[in-house]
Amino acid sequence: MLTRVLSVIFLSATLLFLPAPLLSQGKTLKKIHVGVPAVSMGNIIIFTAKEARLFEKHGLDAEVVVMQGSGIASRALVAGSVQISPIATPSVISADLAGADMVILAHTMPGVVQSLMVRPEIKRAEDLKGKKIAVTTYGSLTDFLVRHLMKKKGLNPDRDVALLQVGGDPERLASLKQGGVDGATLSHPAYIMAQRLGFSVLWDFYKEVDYPWSEIVSRRAIIRQDRELVINYMRAHLEGIALFKRDREFGKKVIKKSLRLDDDELAGESYELFAKLRLAAPYPNIKGMRTSFEYVALTRPEVWNHKAEEFVDPSIVAELEKSGFIKRLYEK
Repeated sequence: MLTRVLSVIFLSATLLFLPAPLLSQGKTLKKIHVGVPAVSMGNIIIFTAKEARLFEKHGLDAEVVVMQGSGIASRALVAGSVQISPIATPSVISADLAGADMVILAHTMPGVVQSLMVRPEIKRAEDLKGKKIAVTTYGSLTDFLVRHLMKKKGLNPDRDVALLQVGGDPERLASLKQGGVDGATLSHPAYIMAQRLGFSVLWDFYKEVDYPWSEIVSRRAIIRQDRELVINYMRAHLEGIALFKRDREFGKKVIKKSLRLDDDELAGESYELFAKLRLAAPYPNIKGMRTSFEYVALTRPEVWNHKAEEFVDPSIVAELEKSGFIKRLYEK
């Protein structure tokens, strides 16, 4: 049943870019499927690497498959439909505790650039009681953020509010605008659009939650079987970060194309924020993962018997840094 569901997801997912040619510089490219839980600024580097043909440069024919949330992406990764995906850290930990095979290779952002946008009459955490809040899917990053902060603010997310699975940023913003929900978790630039429509920021997750973000996740079995595949993906991704950070116009072009954004000013603002925050050498953030432990413990208290190091593999970033690859990207 799972295979059938994943096949439908895989075939119906929106492919934002055409597959790469099969040959590059006389070499056959190796196929890789890259899952994307949401088309957002958090995942913009994948689209940057695709647009700049960096995957081909590093020997890969990368197909980008867009899904709805980390829950679906994690199931696709476990089932082998995709080999790499930016899956939320709590989803990785929970899956591994349940016997799955996933591992975090990198955290490319030091915090989550998202906000909980609400109707203007909602001014305090207490005002959320009885309200409907839009998240991507249950088990996704947005679901984790809302539940974590509600608990921190003294609310019970299972009793005090109704969390609704609404989809990506465009769907959540539309639901907020149309009155289907009272609040919605939105990333940049969607939360700026919401502010322009008169909605208010109740929580800024970047300020409120110590949580490393924009993960690069694979499976240990893939690394054992074809470490070169994963290393080449990481080369393309890290070069995508370097390109995005140094080329403002190209970065804006990718943002406008991927997010279907016509507002040049908003694209520029998004670029400046994310170019500044992206990490050049994105090791897994062991310290920041403790926040994820608190969330996972709500359903799997045995997580406290484990160490964050068990869910990560920093060796590939370390290898690329030791070889001088990362340094060379910033000498151009």
